[in-house]
Amino acid sequence: MKLVTLQRESWNEPGVVFDDEAIGLRDAGFHDLLSLIAGGADAMDRVGRWVRSAPARERFDPATVKLRAPIPKPPKIVCIGLNYRDHAEETKMAIPETPTVFSKYNTAVTGHMHPIVLPKNSVKPDYEAEFAVVIGKGGRHIPEARWRDHVFGYTMLNDVSARDFQMATSQWMIGKTFDTFAPMGPAIVTADEIEDPHNLNISLTLNGQTMQNSNTRNLIFDVPKLIAYLSSVFTLEPGDIISTGTPAGVGFARKPPVWLKPGDEVAVEVEGLGRLVNPVVAEA
Repeated sequence: MKLVTLQRESWNEPGVVFDDEAIGLRDAGFHDLLSLIAGGADAMDRVGRWVRSAPARERFDPATVKLRAPIPKPPKIVCIGLNYRDHAEETKMAIPETPTVFSKYNTAVTGHMHPIVLPKNSVKPDYEAEFAVVIGKGGRHIPEARWRDHVFGYTMLNDVSARDFQMATSQWMIGKTFDTFAPMGPAIVTADEIEDPHNLNISLTLNGQTMQNSNTRNLIFDVPKLIAYLSSVFTLEPGDIISTGTPAGVGFARKPPVWLKPGDEVAVEVEGLGRLVNPVVAEA
């Protein structure tokens, strides 16, 4: 099942894309996807019944609806750096022995077909295609063997990065969390639709040219290890996002470097999850 957030006239509404329709879930009792995710199996059963009986006013052509990020304000956005061996090598950094962790504030989140806004005070904005995990059942000290019990689904994230800010300090976060620097979506695909999250093609195109092309089998720290490691430190909550890192091909490692500029279009694709597209504009 593909879950989305629909941008209506004056409000946002959770929805599901089912049988070539986008179906709103507000009248089914869900005000946002966070409440649906927290509701667990009972909530998903209610969604399943609703999509078969929803009235016409809650059924839309997906091509005509505008989407927000599936979770516009995630509780946490946890990002993993240097998690593909080829990316660590292209940056000339050591292969990590433990996950490199940073975060983005939820003010960085934006949705499919919404613009990435390049800040006035950065001259080195870059792209990063990432496969992201959406936590369902929360918990602390989750063993690797129980990881599937805690994954609600998967989505895509573009870890847009201001490299001049990022590399000015040993702490990366300041270059990662400008407004609009976390495009996400277009949907959350529930975990039952992805047989093996560790064998998915992942790519990014910039103005139609392929810049990144890899597979999640190349992750250094896989999803079970990340969930176990992160939950050993802090409680994972329903709706938390774990963005698992980017493969080789980022702009700053190219010769010459390739920076995002106004007028560009960036598209992230992950097998089974769709295509996340964002135009690039300058800050006004």
